[in-house]
Amino acid sequence: MSVLEVRNLSVSFGATRAVKDVSFEVAQGETVALVGESGSGKSVTALSTVQLLGDNAKVSGSVKYGGQEMIGADELKLRQVRGNDISFIFQEPMTSLNPLHTLEKQLAESLILHQGVTKDEARPRVLELLEKVGIRDAESRLGAYPHQLSGGQRQRVMIAMALANGPELLIADEPTTALDVTIQAQILQLLADLRRSENMSMLFITHDLNVVRKFADRVCVMQHGEIVEQGKTDEVFDNPQHPYTQMLLAAEPTGQPAPVETAAKPIVETQNLKIWFPIQRGLLKRTVGYVKAVNDATLEVRSGETLGIVGESGSGKTTLALAIMRLIASENSIRFQGNEISGLRRNQMRPLRKDMQIVFQDPYGSLSPRMSVAEIIAEGLGVHGLVAGQDQRQMVADILQEVGLEASVMDRYPHEFSGGQRQRIAIARAMILKPKLVVLDEPTSALDMTVQSQIVDLLRDLQKRYDLAYLFISHDLKVVRALSHKVMVMKQGDVVESGTTQQIFENPQTEYTRELITAAFDLTKVA
Repeated sequence: MSVLEVRNLSVSFGATRAVKDVSFEVAQGETVALVGESGSGKSVTALSTVQLLGDNAKVSGSVKYGGQEMIGADELKLRQVRGNDISFIFQEPMTSLNPLHTLEKQLAESLILHQGVTKDEARPRVLELLEKVGIRDAESRLGAYPHQLSGGQRQRVMIAMALANGPELLIADEPTTALDVTIQAQILQLLADLRRSENMSMLFITHDLNVVRKFADRVCVMQHGEIVEQGKTDEVFDNPQHPYTQMLLAAEPTGQPAPVETAAKPIVETQNLKIWFPIQRGLLKRTVGYVKAVNDATLEVRSGETLGIVGESGSGKTTLALAIMRLIASENSIRFQGNEISGLRRNQMRPLRKDMQIVFQDPYGSLSPRMSVAEIIAEGLGVHGLVAGQDQRQMVADILQEVGLEASVMDRYPHEFSGGQRQRIAIARAMILKPKLVVLDEPTSALDMTVQSQIVDLLRDLQKRYDLAYLFISHDLKVVRALSHKVMVMKQGDVVESGTTQQIFENPQTEYTRELITAAFDLTKVA
């Protein structure tokens, strides 16, 4: 029996057709995955099911839930279905949860609104939900705010909110994209357990094909607003019929970086690096303890070499990189191009800044929306007084072409580009200064598989061309394997293992490393 039946659904925003004649159904207790690249129409299709699109959306076709038509339904009917019968989990819980309200208030709100219970009556159900989704010591967390939780814990709270009213259909929109591989595996197992215990149906939206292979019963592949292929997951993966599906399945980052020259000189070295943040209390701000972010980190990265730093969120990866760039305080030795820099003051560091650059995870957040592409990329040239005027524009044009963009885009603004194009602009901003060291902080984690592969190829090409040293921070071990010469594994501030990429992946020495690798590469169906 079908819980959700979509027939010839089309959605337009002005002259743009975002969804074109889409048809599929979700049966009782079944998980159906909608997969495709960003902009393929997955989320618009999901939001159309209960008319959550803006007033500027023109929707036609049919969406039936439990045999009742949702398109054109009155607001009262839609309110009864939303949150009660059909619930949503969104990609980024930090933007979906209210930062000003406690967990108890946010979870109770849905129960009070839909079931008419009082705050006191809602509390036992809130505790039950938090325990069901694996929040330990749930009662002590009722007064916590979203920023006091880890990414995995926030996603569990979002799942608890979605389950509050016992929905029949759960729509999960990229719920694991921003999570570490081990946390991702836990969330997928949790959703599978809940689907079975609650006899729920699920519409699962993602661009991660490995998640689909492990989790979904059936899959619908979307491109440019159309479903180009659908069927049982195993059949589609084992024998894809459409060229686009074949391209998606082949898009996994592969290959390896060019070998490092034997005579390559060290660009950055650390010895027993320690980064502790003091915990201060009271009126006099006495230090009562320390947050031990990084303990005893020793590393070396040579010219033309990539060190991949892996580990779960909170393990100290980014903190270590920021300390190496002297952006936060640390103790013990940091050497850059053979010179000790740990004791240099800010004005002494300034001439070295152009030789050490960083590319962040979210280019939309790190690129100023008020500056054109040319202004963004050339900003560093002006700061360091290197080139001005027409020569500057020529350098911007040259670097844009090197990162795979047309020079003609330089007077456009960040919002006019896709995620992959914005990341190329961020890379161009770093590369125009011809640095010796580039910190790459999760630069591919928010990108589609096909774009991810392109960015990995671009980074390898730039490294070979300019003999760059990379510090590559990521929780995606497939990308790390394709890009890194050496790997350092971190857990709760400690370096638990390090070695060549081949050593780490083929013969891991610690149980933690084995867990990370298993979570990343295991294709076993989630039970």
